[in-house]
Amino acid sequence: MRAMQVQEANGDFVLVEKEMPVAAVGQVLIKVEACGVCHSDAFIKFGQFPGLELPRVPGHEVAGVVDAVGDGVTAFKVGDRVGVGWHGGHCFQCDRCRRGDFLNCRNGAICGISYDGGYQEYMVAPWEAVARIPDGLSPIEAGPLLCAGITTYNALRNAGARPGDTVAVHGIGGLGHLGIQYANRMGFRTVALSRGDSKRALAEELGAHHYIDTQKVNVAEALTAMGGADVILATAPNGKAISELTDGLSARGTLLLVAAAHDPIEVGAFSMLSGRRIQGWPSGSSADSEDTMQFSALTGVRPRTETFDLEQANEAFAKVMENTVRFRAVLTMSGS
Repeated sequence: MRAMQVQEANGDFVLVEKEMPVAAVGQVLIKVEACGVCHSDAFIKFGQFPGLELPRVPGHEVAGVVDAVGDGVTAFKVGDRVGVGWHGGHCFQCDRCRRGDFLNCRNGAICGISYDGGYQEYMVAPWEAVARIPDGLSPIEAGPLLCAGITTYNALRNAGARPGDTVAVHGIGGLGHLGIQYANRMGFRTVALSRGDSKRALAEELGAHHYIDTQKVNVAEALTAMGGADVILATAPNGKAISELTDGLSARGTLLLVAAAHDPIEVGAFSMLSGRRIQGWPSGSSADSEDTMQFSALTGVRPRTETFDLEQANEAFAKVMENTVRFRAVLTMSGS
């Protein structure tokens, strides 16, 4: 089978021929139909993730079909449409797993980092990492929902906001364009925040009820004039820009971080004394992935994608890193 593999840190993705893997006990063999390219794949390409062993095949936005199941697997059968996201499996035995917090398993695996991911024609994954893809979603649509989708959907549904509350989405990119759709479909008064006026029409098309050009107005003052945001979903990885959002929260509002900004976020202590809070949110388990995809299929939430052949992984990754892809890059296999 074909695979795009990172041979050494800082090297290109290299097309290699590999033996097709075999599903061992507790594993599922997946025929990959599509795999999204995520900014987090940089961890593998640049050899930056702790404990990473190279060579490695990246990819944690995998959509495909079950080709075989290993001994002990009863939850899936050959022919099932399935996907695998960032969460690549858990041990069921550590203290966090025993409390049902599988995502924070002390021995948890990450698809495409702990084992070979979806930049290849076939891959194996632990059964507990596998999520069912509902009818109505194509592989190209499902792939990005297993990372960008689950991250924004799961964050918003656990933020404590109720229908009718004001939710602002900061940034209209790979995460934000989905966050706006989810916020609208969940019944929130949805506000899009972005620099310049060029994305106003897109934001409104995605479901934003209001648009704030952060280049023209003070974003905190604009949100306060609207009564304050009950939740601000920060999807743009810019610490300085995120720091300017806090004063736009309502008295007990939440700044919800899903973007990993490299620069520090500054917060004034006085502005937090009303009960405001800052919370980070990771992706989710395979069950959360299923919820995300089912909600998306039901309500019409879809990622905007740009597709590439498997051999074009380097080109796709470069566009992701340059922020020129609109809005999620997806690799497809021949015949998909």
